[in-house]
Formats: sequence, structure tokens, C-alpha cells
Amino acid sequence: MGTRKRLRQWGIALPGLPPGPLNAITDVPGVEVGHCTLIQGESIRTGVTAILPHGGNLYQEKVPAAVEVINGFGKAVGLSQIAELGQIETPIILTNTLSVGAALDALVEYKLERNPRIGREQATVNGVVAECNDGKLNDIRARAIGREQVRAAIAAAHRGLPLEGSVGAGTGMTSFGCKGGIGTSSRKAEDYTVGVLVLSNFGLWPQLKIAGVPVGRLLARPAGTEEKGSIVMVVATDAPLDSRQLKRVAKRTGFGLARTGSVAGHGSGDYALAFSTANRQSADETGLISASRLADSRLGPLFQAAVEATEEAILNALFVADDLVGREGYVSPALPIASVLETLNNYHPVDKGEE
Repeated sequence: MGTRKRLRQWGIALPGLPPGPLNAITDVPGVEVGHCTLIQGESIRTGVTAILPHGGNLYQEKVPAAVEVINGFGKAVGLSQIAELGQIETPIILTNTLSVGAALDALVEYKLERNPRIGREQATVNGVVAECNDGKLNDIRARAIGREQVRAAIAAAHRGLPLEGSVGAGTGMTSFGCKGGIGTSSRKAEDYTVGVLVLSNFGLWPQLKIAGVPVGRLLARPAGTEEKGSIVMVVATDAPLDSRQLKRVAKRTGFGLARTGSVAGHGSGDYALAFSTANRQSADETGLISASRLADSRLGPLFQAAVEATEEAILNALFVADDLVGREGYVSPALPIASVLETLNNYHPVDKGEE
């Protein structure tokens, strides 16, 4: 990673709630993240990221979940059943757009091996795969992702601080005209933790805001004219929330996304998935379900946590990612941190004084 550091390591602490110990989605008890990075020759720059709500058998111990589609220009699978039943029963797999099918096949195979009753005594399985388009840096037509990479990402999942930037599914992603990818952050909200992990691949340089400062407009840089990126935002919490409440939390990621400058452009697929590690439900459970649920009146801090953690996760992806050369020599440059820090230090908002 060289001199690349996370946002707070440069002394930029966003105001609001305090982060968890790792400032990552893995601050939520039980959550694990794993990556498989695939760099081959001059054209393959892609990978897989796996998010596990807990380390057990997710099909047998499902977790409450919800999905929020901010802009539906995407090719994710498994979201309609989450919206309908309010549960996640597989790891969440992130990868590139044209590898969704292969990733789903590998994920279903993985679950069938671990659950011999699926499709027999028990129902079928709803695999969850989300994507962004890494075609600028990666030869996406090669469809290099397969069973091996999905299995490797799941096997690599752990509780520590996940790698960020050009890693896993984020390997070939670009944000605001700079190298993007994986970013994560967390917040403590009263008695609970909210963690966010993003696959960041959106935005134009003039749109970029950091800590409220319009860096993209203050710092000259060549930029494209059309946004064709995407972002996947995964929210985890240990608060005992049901699917309806989780959808409300997932909606708040859009506010964090907007804080960084996004306008959810026409070609941008913007998705949020949220789950709770509390109140697991057995695949064999029947009849009435009795589980604790946080009162709606206590959701405010969780909303704030989701907004703030999303914003910082996106910025962490930018600050950590190194520049990368990919398909046909295309270069995705790293965020020019020295110039950005100078711009932040010299920024003075307009003060019109007293009227």
C-alpha cells in the first residue's frame, strides 16, 4: 500500500458519532469479510468480496435483512426475495457485472454442499450477488471470475480489519475519476454498532466532496462528462431490528452517498443491503416467531450512524487505493492526497458577514 492511509490516519475526522475499534463493518459482532483479488497479465483486474453476517451456517440461521434500490441500473440477484421475506441466507458476494452468473452458481454450489436437505426436505436457496462494472480496467468480457475465486473469498473471511481499496471486488473499480474500490467504516450508536462496507465505482471528479469541502471543484483535474458507475453499500448492525426497520436504515445510506457528491447519475446502479446479526431465524422454524425488536423511537442514532459510516467508507476507499494500470493501458490514478490535504487545509467558506 506504500504511503496510502485511511481518512482518519491523515487527521481527517468527520464530525458525529464515534467509530468502533476497527472503524469497519467487522466491528459488528460476528460479521466477517474476505477477498479474492485476481490480477493476470495486462487485462485482468477484478475479484470477489464476500461478506458473512456470521460464521455459522447462514441457510440454517438466517438473519433479518432489507434492500433499498436508490438507482436500479444494476444486475444484482437475490434482492427480490430479500424484499419479500426480509431474510438473508447466504454470504453476500460482490464482484463485477458480467460475473454475477458465475458467482451465483458458485455460491449455490457452496450452499448445497453444506446443506444436503436444500431442494428436498427444505426449500431452495436464495443466493445474493451484487456488482459494479470494472470494464475500464478489467477485460470484463473474459469473465475471469469463477468457482475458485468465490470459494477463496468466502474461505478468507475473517473478523479483523478488511483490506480496502484495490482489493477483491474493488480491484478494477474507479470513483470520481480516481482509483476506488472497497471501503469500510463503523459508528457506535448508543448501545449498538452500525458498520458499512462499500464497493465504490461512481462519480465525476468535479462532484467530489470531502468533509463537506468541494474538493473536486477547488482542485483542477481532467474529468469525464458522463457518470456510468455504481455503488453497493452493505450495512450491518447488532441492533435487534426487523426487515421494515432495516429498510429504513438502508435508505439512509443514500444521504451518506450524497455527502460525498453523488447525484446517482443515469448510468449509476446504487444499491443498499442492510442486515441485523440479532434474532437469527432457523430454517426449520414454524409457527409464531417471538423476537425482541428495538422501538422505532430509538432508530434515530442508527440512521445517523448509517449516514456517517457510509460517507467515511467511500472516502476510505479513495484514500487507500493505489493507482492501477489495466486493460489497453488505461490508468486509474490514485487520489492526489497531498493536493487534497492542501486544499482542505486552505479551504475557507464564503462569509458574507452580517447583513
